[in-house]
Amino acid sequence: MQKFTHTFLAAVILLTAFAAHAADITGAGATFPAPLYAKWAEGTNKSIGINLNYQAIGSGGGQTQIINRTVDFGASDAPMDAKKLADSKLLQVPTVMGAVVLIVNIPGIEPNQLKLAPDVLVDIYRGKIKSWDDQRITKDNASIKLPKLAIAPVYRADGSGTTYVFTTYLRTISYDWLKTVGNGTSVKWPAGNGAKGNDGVAATVQQLKGSIGYVESVYASHSKLTTVQLRNMDKQWVSPTKDSFKSAAATAEWKKAKDYNVDLINQPGSKSWPIVSATFLLIPVNAKDPAASKTVVSWLTWVYANGDKTAEELEYVPLPIDVKADVLKKLQPLVK
Repeated sequence: MQKFTHTFLAAVILLTAFAAHAADITGAGATFPAPLYAKWAEGTNKSIGINLNYQAIGSGGGQTQIINRTVDFGASDAPMDAKKLADSKLLQVPTVMGAVVLIVNIPGIEPNQLKLAPDVLVDIYRGKIKSWDDQRITKDNASIKLPKLAIAPVYRADGSGTTYVFTTYLRTISYDWLKTVGNGTSVKWPAGNGAKGNDGVAATVQQLKGSIGYVESVYASHSKLTTVQLRNMDKQWVSPTKDSFKSAAATAEWKKAKDYNVDLINQPGSKSWPIVSATFLLIPVNAKDPAASKTVVSWLTWVYANGDKTAEELEYVPLPIDVKADVLKKLQPLVK
């Protein structure tokens, strides 16, 4: 650990030296980390004079924009495969880990009171379970009174990394989902209605009785929405909390993950939340404006050194220091 710490600090000193010459930078993509990037942008603006203009347009849009070089970096929760990264001359690096949670609007139900088993959740989004008083739901919720109320699934209408993470979870727990729907930033949903962005899904669920949706955890917290318990791989009921997110993140095998594409879906551990993922920046190795690329690296370097407290306050999980050191080492050629 001491070796990693020294490497990390050395990289921070080297790379932040460029910050004095920083210009404005632009980024676009994932809504999943957008609240955190906004807070980090405030910090870098105040501390080292870097102004970040970040547009939360969804992971699909972020990938398209950086491939077209219309922004200085893209942001995506859905990792790009190695060939596409190479063809697009992009480096994919993680910024933080976070969780996708389920939110509901059911009269009389309190946060984390409702329990949804994996197969039940799948069949809700397949349109096969249509009412909240369905026997398959009530058998796990004997202590609460569920109303005879139609279930209204809500999903992301835009190309979304949050959708990629959620559908990857559904694919992992259900062979039927894998065969009929699959996973991706956008899929053909068997049931429900779409809304744009994490904030759109949160707002729709907040307004529509009987609805259920999936969002990054900070959107549920900020909107004071009703989250639910899920049954994890160890068959334990877990609530979406900072501790359950950290428990899942602790299983990450970064050294085995090509392009940092680490798998955190449905990981073992009695306290682990089953829907956790890293989120990524996509940085060009052949930027139209090399100075802007250097500024992106300076921004990320400051974030790695100073952003963990803010990340934890917003219910994200910071990266291990050895992963940060490895990323900064890979980015050093961009600042020479």
